[in-house]
Amino acid sequence: MNSAPLGIFDSGVGGLTVVRAVQELLPAENILYLGDTARLPYGSKSPETIRQFADEDVRFLISKGVKAVVVACNTATAHALPSLLEKYQIPILGVIEPGVEAALASPNVQRIGIIATRGTIGSHAYQHALALRKTGLIIHGQATPLLVPLIEENWLDHPATRQILKTYLDPLVEKGIDTLMLACTHYPLLIPVLREILPQDVRLVDSATTCAEHLKRELTRLDLLDTSAREGSLELHLTDLSEEFEALARQFLKKSPGRIQRAILGG
Repeated sequence: MNSAPLGIFDSGVGGLTVVRAVQELLPAENILYLGDTARLPYGSKSPETIRQFADEDVRFLISKGVKAVVVACNTATAHALPSLLEKYQIPILGVIEPGVEAALASPNVQRIGIIATRGTIGSHAYQHALALRKTGLIIHGQATPLLVPLIEENWLDHPATRQILKTYLDPLVEKGIDTLMLACTHYPLLIPVLREILPQDVRLVDSATTCAEHLKRELTRLDLLDTSAREGSLELHLTDLSEEFEALARQFLKKSPGRIQRAILGG
């Protein structure tokens, strides 16, 4: 079972930042990635629809023989993870709990800003999880819907992106945040520009790195870690194949994504 692949899914390409973080931390693991590109974005869908889509994503990955599933989508984690955990016996991890744990790892944290899609902010999943673990926190959620299209346009260092980031972030900085949670798996690509824009004392917590670290702990605990010396494989499956995806996948993974296969869900 240890050499069986890890299943990772997202509505599109953002979850590839999680794939990259897992590859860096757990290089021996085989990874099977599913991007539901035919139905993205999940962030603007109803909770019921998101739960249905996430269930179909998990069923597809289980049919491919994965040993564990990572929900590399903040919106799907927020709305669908509880029902997935109830339904399936396989280990299923989301991106919210690891991010919350990392944000609260500093004993001095008091004011937390969260940037994410409208769906994630509207779910209050991060706000609720933070408040449950630490009383007296001041939490500011900010929906940042323009960031995903800018990242997918590869406008990471474009003046327009900087201006939009400043528009989104200035109110949070004025409120005195000491921690900023990047609650969308696209956002790690913005870390270099965020470090330039934000005050130096604002700590950044991103979904991808924290999720990979949590995954390593869970696989170790469950004795599912692949400890072989070889380099793991990556298999990409998409529900809609477009010419743009290969370029986007290369941008997110920082290397060639290899052959991309078409996935049919709901069968």
